[in-house]
Amino acid sequence: MDKTTPEKAMKELTIMLMYLSRFNEGDRFDSSMDMAWKGYDFDIINELDDEDYIRQGNYRSKSVAITEEGIKLAENLLNKYNIKDWE
Repeated sequence: MDKTTPEKAMKELTIMLMYLSRFNEGDRFDSSMDMAWKGYDFDIINELDDEDYIRQGNYRSKSVAITEEGIKLAENLLNKYNIKDWE
């Protein structure tokens, strides 16, 4: 099995951490999307946004919305790395 590059690993780990630490404030916003804090490498956050795995909205915001595609990617990566999801 080929080793994952550090850049790819950081991107995969970032979306997995966003997914695992997600929260939902559907009653506070007009969206039922899961949210995550934005405290990760900004270049990776921008890449994930460009690929529509997350949505940053206002760049001054401290959180991002995780899209359905982002959730699917994170769940697949959890499986790839044999990490158990929340029950």
